Amino acid sequence: MTLARLAALHGVAPSYSPSPGRTVEAPDAALIAVLAALGVDARTPESVRDALAAREAEAAARLLPPTVVLWAGEPDPAWARELPEDVTLQLTTEQGERVDGWLPSGSVPLGVHRLRATAPDGIAAEAHLIVAPPRVRTPGERTYGLLVQLYSLLSAKSWGMGDLGDLAELAAWAGRTAGAGFVQVNPLHAAVPRGEGPSDPSPYRPSSRRFPDPVHLRVEDIPEYAYLPDADRERVRELLTEAARLRDGVLHKGALIDRDAVWDLKRRALDHVLRVPLGPGRRAAYWDFLAEQGADLDHHATWCALAERHGPDWHTWPEPLRDPGSRETAEARAELMDRVDFHSHLAWLTDTQLATAQSSARDAGMPVGIVHDLAVGVHPQGADAWAQQHVFAAGMSVGAPPDAFNSRGQDWGLPPWRPDRLAAVGYAPYRALLRGLLAHAGAVRIDHVMGLFRLWWVPAGQPPTEGAYVRYDAEAMLAVLALEADRADALVIGEDLGTVEPGVREALDARGVLGTSVLWFERDWDGTGRPVPPERWRTGCVATATTHDLPSTAARLTGDHVRLRDSLGLLGRPLAPEQAEATAEVAEWTALFARLGLLPGGGGQGPSEEEEIRAVHRFLLLTPARMVGVWLPDAVGDRRPQNLPGTWDEYPNWRLPIADPTGRPVTFEELTASPRAHALIEVLRSGLPRTAPPGARLV
Repeated sequence: MTLARLAALHGVAPSYSPSPGRTVEAPDAALIAVLAALGVDARTPESVRDALAAREAEAAARLLPPTVVLWAGEPDPAWARELPEDVTLQLTTEQGERVDGWLPSGSVPLGVHRLRATAPDGIAAEAHLIVAPPRVRTPGERTYGLLVQLYSLLSAKSWGMGDLGDLAELAAWAGRTAGAGFVQVNPLHAAVPRGEGPSDPSPYRPSSRRFPDPVHLRVEDIPEYAYLPDADRERVRELLTEAARLRDGVLHKGALIDRDAVWDLKRRALDHVLRVPLGPGRRAAYWDFLAEQGADLDHHATWCALAERHGPDWHTWPEPLRDPGSRETAEARAELMDRVDFHSHLAWLTDTQLATAQSSARDAGMPVGIVHDLAVGVHPQGADAWAQQHVFAAGMSVGAPPDAFNSRGQDWGLPPWRPDRLAAVGYAPYRALLRGLLAHAGAVRIDHVMGLFRLWWVPAGQPPTEGAYVRYDAEAMLAVLALEADRADALVIGEDLGTVEPGVREALDARGVLGTSVLWFERDWDGTGRPVPPERWRTGCVATATTHDLPSTAARLTGDHVRLRDSLGLLGRPLAPEQAEATAEVAEWTALFARLGLLPGGGGQGPSEEEEIRAVHRFLLLTPARMVGVWLPDAVGDRRPQNLPGTWDEYPNWRLPIADPTGRPVTFEELTASPRAHALIEVLRSGLPRTAPPGARLV
């Protein structure tokens, strides 16, 4: 019990409930390892007693925790009410204004301020004070949008994978022609570059969540491209020819999307383009960007330059360079300044093209625009893990405990942030990455939003079963999220699928964070087990038929997803009962669609696959969901999932282009001309308020 109490005082859960009525105790070894990662020695009974006494004494003597939250316009929070009456307060705002005494919550400006409390005996404490709006902005009118993995959308101009030029074109077409209100994309975070082997293609294990990946640049859209000298232009023309071969291989010869090959070509082209001097106005804009991004960009660009010389895993670099603040790192940065500037320049160019994509969306009449995705964490070898070592838990990885769907649990290979270190710095790293992500977004999707409340930590070298939950200050995490979203005038969407701790969805909803509802999961699990009728769906969500981790709607309806898993040996039982269960599940839903009049009747034949897909989306429109998402591959009947959880080399995760039902890749231009896609779009256009500019029409 003493170890369990010590763990609980540090936010480490001694037990968890994988299902209602069932409690599982965390192994002592897991608690000891997790506490060690938090800087607490719990290896012996004596060390546990000492650590417990120290923690209790610290709590008793503390005037203020490191970070406190004030929700604008709401009653004073518990931490304020519990301060001794004779304590004096001094507030220093973000703008540098000093105010003595306590101010009602409505009188303190939004922001992250400093609060100092002083007791009569002279003991003082300082805290970061986060003042946040009580709710995130929610959609005005209902709207629908497209969900797409950007790399998978190849156009006639793509260099072997979709890019930011394609995103701007998609947003313009979707807003003006399709009447869509948003386009949601996969995380565009900077990836870890390839080392001796291929890079990790998953957009959910990035090098940095703070900066985007320049592989998404449309090189020809960079203004300096037009002013290439003849010799450089000829070399870039040769690279364009190689890029066309890459694109042709993916679209016509069965090749997979090869991010490394695309980046090799773009990097070489960018070496030429960046030699063209910036004009005075462009140079001033670049310098402003450098000043705005500050040390974060300096660290990121330095890591990129060092990775070019020493490889992408900073743990293998010469020991002094593993410390971003060392003298040797500063000397290496100075020596590599040309490459540091190169990578800083790429970050600026990518930022400008992200801005163009959002402007294209809003100019097309989209009320939301681009929805960017925030991954759960970062790759342990990458730039963020190197630059922010002080806030990451060494020797830990984020994952999931065993549950009814996965008896072995999961290890995602992502180092977690330490909640105590985040609080100590006023959540500065979290604030910075949100600010960067929201700079050119109408909304942000938070992957595994439950991670704002707790994360499953797995000690290095141990299976996921030997982990424990670590709690975060959810109020502070939500306050930062609400503050940065308010500053960007953006919506927030939480991916809250799977096992969700009681109270989490309610807490998110109370702050205006939209959830995610996937049709096939919406069943009355506590009652009949039948599909939930549309009127009983929640309002505060994005309603959709599928996601990047799930089968496409066509695959679900035809049973292709079961056959695929069987071919890869992923089924836990024989094929026949799996197929029977999947067929019965689909039959229940299509029967509901028929009862609601969403499927065509008569003719002696059952509805076609296309008609069933349209019925799925008519059903989503019957729900009160504020936003409806259409998986773009569903518009052309793609059968293949973009990611098949539980596989690595067995399946080409994150490397497939959008394709038709036969597996033939479909270009962006072909998709926009597809009668099948237009028929589905018309279902959405006719069922929701029009968002396109006046005069726009379906063509």
